[in-house]
Amino acid sequence: MHLSLIDVTLLVVAGLAAGMVNAIAGGGSLLTFPALIATGLPAVAANVTNSLSVTPGYWSSVWGSRAELAGQAKRARWLVPLALVGGVGGCVLLLLTPPSVFEVVTPFLVLSATAVLGFQTKLQGLIGHPADLSPLRRRATLTVLTLLGAAYGGYFGAALGVVLVAVLALVLDETLQRVNALKNVLSATVGAVTVAVYAIFGPVSWLGVAVVAPATVAGGYLGARVARRLSARTLRWTIVVFGTVVGLILLYRAIWS
Repeated sequence: MHLSLIDVTLLVVAGLAAGMVNAIAGGGSLLTFPALIATGLPAVAANVTNSLSVTPGYWSSVWGSRAELAGQAKRARWLVPLALVGGVGGCVLLLLTPPSVFEVVTPFLVLSATAVLGFQTKLQGLIGHPADLSPLRRRATLTVLTLLGAAYGGYFGAALGVVLVAVLALVLDETLQRVNALKNVLSATVGAVTVAVYAIFGPVSWLGVAVVAPATVAGGYLGARVARRLSARTLRWTIVVFGTVVGLILLYRAIWS
């Protein structure tokens, strides 16, 4: 893979933007994936390279949101192993199935997750407000949803943050800022899985990773600090709007590709 100065500039800008978007709302991979395609990488190689490239940005988002993680260590220790298992399952599924399958399925997953977050209050009326759920029911529901969300992230990482925020906010009785911070931890966990699996078995462009990854680190840290300053309502609708846009773009690509 050869990168011109224009290619490098494109990837750096996309990486910065993706890191910020992932920390605030999720879905930043939709920016870096087409940027990698534009440099001449085949779709599968771009998808795998993209997964590795955005992972350091997840880790810097965790560092930037550490204040909101205070008091959530026990919860994180419970959910991180689930994210590891789900992430591995998603990676294996991607490697064993044709690309055409996830191109069809992914848009509906993203749009469904966004709808869950947008209609969270109404859905809580059906299953019960998080504060009213029994510990056993909350734990069981969160276990299943975390496994599914992490599997999605291992399978195709775009809008992973939207998926995780949607499922966590549905069950946890926490502010959206604290939910968002926990989402960063789980995203970083799934990202670590994709690095381990795709670095060994995937067609990675390491030059692409070397350019994009540092940019996502800077963007992720800045994005986490921006998210802290947003009101719960603003943060929620930022995620909903961006998730909807991501889902519609993916649906468009699935139909017309």
